[in-house]
Amino acid sequence: MHLPLTILTLIGLASAQGSQGTGKTTRYWDCCKPSCAWPGKSTASTPVLTCDRNDNPLNDRGSTRSGCDSGGSAFMCSNQSPWAVNETVAYGWAAVNIAGSNEASWCCSCYELTFTSGPVSGKKMIVQATNTGGDLGNNHFDIAMPGGGVGIFNACTQQYGAPPDGWGERYGGVGSKDACASFPEKLKAGCNWRFDWFMGADNPNVSFRQVACPAAITAKTQCVRQRDVIDQTPTGPSTVPTWTPSP
Repeated sequence: MHLPLTILTLIGLASAQGSQGTGKTTRYWDCCKPSCAWPGKSTASTPVLTCDRNDNPLNDRGSTRSGCDSGGSAFMCSNQSPWAVNETVAYGWAAVNIAGSNEASWCCSCYELTFTSGPVSGKKMIVQATNTGGDLGNNHFDIAMPGGGVGIFNACTQQYGAPPDGWGERYGGVGSKDACASFPEKLKAGCNWRFDWFMGADNPNVSFRQVACPAAITAKTQCVRQRDVIDQTPTGPSTVPTWTPSP
C-alpha cells in the first residue's frame, strides 16, 4: 500500500515530537542512587551522575552500588534538586513512567510539564527522567524534591542521618516550609522551592511533551541521550541562576 506524501509527512512529524500527553505528579526524595545512574540504561554515553555520602561526585560511570542496598555508597547528588528559572518556569528531575514506553526510552529524556491543576496551574517545569519506580502509574512524574517523602526506599538516614522514615511523612514528606530549616544545608533550597515556587502544590496534574534537555540540567547529571526521535542536543546555557522574587 502506498500512502500519500502528506500522510507520510504527518507521520514523520508526529514521530519527531516524541512522547506527549496528560499525566499526574507526585513527589519524593529518597537519596538513593537513581535507576538511570546504572550503565547501559539508555542511549546516553554516560549514566546519571551520583555522589558519595559527603555529596562528592563519584565519576564512576555508574559502577558503585546504591546507598539503598546493603554496603552501597552511591546517592542522589544534592544539586539535582529543583530550582526556579523565573516566576513561571522551573527545572528539575523526576522518576518517570510513560505509557507504552520503557526505561530505555525515557532515561535521561526531558519533558516539559505544564501544570493543569492546583495553585501552580499554568506554570511549567522541565524535568529530566533520572529514575523510575514499580509503584508509578502510566504517564506518572514523581518529582524529586528534598522533603517530598522517601517512599518505598530510604537512603537519607544513611547519607544525612534523617529519621527512619525520612523527614516528615514517609509518603508526602514535610508539611510546611518551617520544617525545611532543620534540613542539611545543601537540601534546604530544594525543600524551600516546594513551598515557594511550587506553592505547596499537592500532586498536581500535568500535560507533558518530550523536549531537548536544557544544558543547565544535563550539566548536573552528565547524562545526554543520543539517537532519539527528537534532537537531544542540550539547549541554552550550562548555568542558569535561581530566580528569586523581587522584595
